[in-house]
Amino acid sequence: MRLDDWIEGYGRAWEERDPKAAAELFSPDATYRSNIYEEPHKGRKGIESYWRSVTDSQTEVLVRMGRPFVDGSRVTVEFWTTMRVNGDPVTLAGCLLLDFDDLGLCEALREYWHFQPGLEDPPAHWGT
Repeated sequence: MRLDDWIEGYGRAWEERDPKAAAELFSPDATYRSNIYEEPHKGRKGIESYWRSVTDSQTEVLVRMGRPFVDGSRVTVEFWTTMRVNGDPVTLAGCLLLDFDDLGLCEALREYWHFQPGLEDPPAHWGT
């Protein structure tokens, strides 16, 4: 899988709230650390379960992905997402730290993010 396809697929899975599509972007034994202070979600089933639980309360999801920074099989990419969570408008800005296998599937993800009440546009030059 090409990196651009992976990034596009991640954003699309989020907008469509499709946990299965999200999980398919990962290797079978991947780890997904959504919160640095918690244990990672493990394997496709763990990732799919996590995605199902967090996207269940989200609607009107719009995901913007920045230009990735690539160093071999390691990739960093920003995201800027506006949505409604339990009906409340929020903005979620963050960064994905990714490790990929030889097939272009993610084998490890760590993310850092910040919730902001309301729908905010990214600042100038965001994601470049």
